Amino acid sequence: MQLDDRKYLILQAIIDDYIMTAMPVGSRTISRKSGVGYSPATIRNEMSDLEELGYLAQPHTSAGRVPSNKAYRLYVDHLLKTVKLTSDERERIHEHLTDKSRRVEGVIRQAADVLSDATKYTSVIVAPKLGTLRIKHVQLVPVADKTALMIIVTNAGIVKDAVIRVPEGLDADDLYSISRMLTDKLADKPLEAVRQAFAEMLRDSAENRRLLGEALQVIEAKLESEDQADVIIGGSANLLGYPEYADVNKARSFLAVLESKDTIRNVLRRDGSMEITIRIGPENQVPALNDCSIVTASYRVGDHSNGTLGIIGPTRMNYNRVISVLDFMGRALSDVLSEYK
Repeated sequence: MQLDDRKYLILQAIIDDYIMTAMPVGSRTISRKSGVGYSPATIRNEMSDLEELGYLAQPHTSAGRVPSNKAYRLYVDHLLKTVKLTSDERERIHEHLTDKSRRVEGVIRQAADVLSDATKYTSVIVAPKLGTLRIKHVQLVPVADKTALMIIVTNAGIVKDAVIRVPEGLDADDLYSISRMLTDKLADKPLEAVRQAFAEMLRDSAENRRLLGEALQVIEAKLESEDQADVIIGGSANLLGYPEYADVNKARSFLAVLESKDTIRNVLRRDGSMEITIRIGPENQVPALNDCSIVTASYRVGDHSNGTLGIIGPTRMNYNRVISVLDFMGRALSDVLSEYK
């Protein structure tokens, strides 16, 4: 048995209705929909065929049908009609992204909130791995006797800092000169090249050996600690408002997954293209997400690094809306962060 145009039409109407209501869909409901044009009896026969084909399920004997994961896969692959965000929505997203800190961390955290607010689902953003970035600037700022604040800025605008000890006799001018030397020697270098540059500086600057050695330790610790990309969650409680998560154990399992950044990082791993990716239910390969769909897109920070935007929602999520928001957000976030080169 194959799907003909009538079965496609009825299946799409059932999925659209179930996405809106979360209630099993009956034949009379579908027959009343504009554009369907078939009697309840005809629709019941088609629904039986769709159930036999694995596209529908009947949760109770007297209830209507609900779409299966197989139906959602068919829906997003062949039946989905994308919609564009309104000009007001696009402008509001841009305003939220550009109102906040110009540092990458601030913009990305704001983007997670904007995503969850725009979709009413849970948003996840994976920031770029610092291992792919480069040092842009190093500054030593005196803060107290024999101490200075070491500030490390990457080409992606990510800022790391730490307090380090300063040998006696070094004043603000000395620290400024050392800062200029560090920036000149380390600019646009990955961590391995940074180690080599420090080896040369330690050989040539015996009087600042202790300070340079501590500076190298700080840079290694700060960059290596971020070798795994940061994961930012927005609207973690949003899904708990949907009937699918009324069960306490299911809600607890979902929240536990969000707390495991390694799990989320692996689920959202992408190839870096801007193309939208949709994984439905068991396709996520995490049992606690078997009732969820995850839709992802990517964004860029400067010239080097890709990050990932994701939306986690019930399998009956509003795919039209989610895809439109993610596609626009991926491009908008890339534009906002384009200055970090």
